Amino acid sequence: MSNDVYLKGMVLIRLISASIELTGAILMWRFQRLDVAVRINGFLGLAGPIVLTSTMLLGIAGMTASNVSFNKIAWIAAGVVMILWGTTR
Repeated sequence: MSNDVYLKGMVLIRLISASIELTGAILMWRFQRLDVAVRINGFLGLAGPIVLTSTMLLGIAGMTASNVSFNKIAWIAAGVVMILWGTTR
């Protein structure tokens, strides 16, 4: 399988994420209420780690398919885990 598929998947996820973020900002502006803006921001905060994890998983899968060494993939995966762990503590 071509690496193009993995790259296109990563780009698509990021474009969807960007449209969700833009929609959130527009909704905050539209409602003009702090409590609604905080709720929307909470949802957007939840979406961020999901997008990071899914794009990294696609990237790692693509690198695995192109015969990158297991050590390099393990280091990348460990870095992603550390980012997620560090932002939740």
